[in-house]
Amino acid sequence: MSYSTTSPQSVQVVPRKSVSTSQTAVYVRVSTSQQTTRSQRPDLERWLSAQDPDRLGKVAWFEDKATGKNMNRPGWRKLQEAINTGKVKTVVVWRLDRLGRTASGLCKLFEDFQAKKVRLVSLKDSIDLGTASGRLIANVLASVAAYETEIRGERVKAGQDAARSAGKSWGGSPKGRLLKVTDEQVEAIIKMKAEGIKIARIARTVNLSRLTIYRVLERYEQGFIHAE
Repeated sequence: MSYSTTSPQSVQVVPRKSVSTSQTAVYVRVSTSQQTTRSQRPDLERWLSAQDPDRLGKVAWFEDKATGKNMNRPGWRKLQEAINTGKVKTVVVWRLDRLGRTASGLCKLFEDFQAKKVRLVSLKDSIDLGTASGRLIANVLASVAAYETEIRGERVKAGQDAARSAGKSWGGSPKGRLLKVTDEQVEAIIKMKAEGIKIARIARTVNLSRLTIYRVLERYEQGFIHAE
């Protein structure tokens, strides 16, 4: 009796592509409700578009309009909760000082990220907390950010005190109207003006009127405001 045999077909097993189930969190912050995050978003969006979507996972944006001198912010609290529950494994910021402006707060945050194996991407600072050199740079930049905040506050206060001593009112607003210009807005105005940016664009960026921009620049030229 004869038997016919057939060779079994070879089956090629294609490994399934790994898809991340964690989120990538993008955090943006400005100091006041008068400011917008428009200047931060284009770079962040370009970075996201250049990444592998499967590795990024779901992208969630978190935003705050609050001071960076403490970590008690609504958007940050939501992000911190997502990190604590393991939903977020990558945090992306435009620049390190968007996370905060105190050395103690940032250094503690770096340690927390390392313990939870959260990747931090800072586009303008090129920081990778996964390396010893990256951690060193991050801590140095945190100290620099805190130092700059203190120095800027001292300089603005000195300028305002000098203006008051000279009988000038800060802001030059009409009587009965209180105009608030933050330290960060003053710094941004002076920096953009030095870069040759037009007054109209500066006004849109810091969300102040052109008249206010001219007044801030006038105070700066008169020596009542000091900035780097």
